[in-house]
Amino acid sequence: MTLEQTARSFFEACETGGGWAACNAFCHDSASFACQADALAETTTLEGYTEWMKGLLGPIPDGRYDLTAFAVDVDRGTVVASAVFHGTQTGAGGPGEATGKSVASDYAYVMRFDGDRITHMTKIWNDAQALRQLGWA
Repeated sequence: MTLEQTARSFFEACETGGGWAACNAFCHDSASFACQADALAETTTLEGYTEWMKGLLGPIPDGRYDLTAFAVDVDRGTVVASAVFHGTQTGAGGPGEATGKSVASDYAYVMRFDGDRITHMTKIWNDAQALRQLGWA
């Protein structure tokens, strides 16, 4: 599997709420995670992030993404994907009762590879705007 195929498979599994069970085949067991967003400040492993994404689809059951760009830098062993996450909080969970409010939030994944698996991922995301759109902040 190429870097692009692995990254695309990981992205799809993660963004559709597959959690670590669906994502771990594409990652090193000790893969790290970083994001400069308060909502994910305590999340330091890629396993933790994939489980967080899985949990997000409880309060936002129609959560989905529109992929806007996908690029492979073979020389640096890095793949970058950007997308817009869409959804409406109609399910249980989140900070309170369902708000019925929708979100359209831009984000990017920067996936670094060691060999044929992801070893680190950075998410670039403005959580404050997303949370305000949902009525959570």
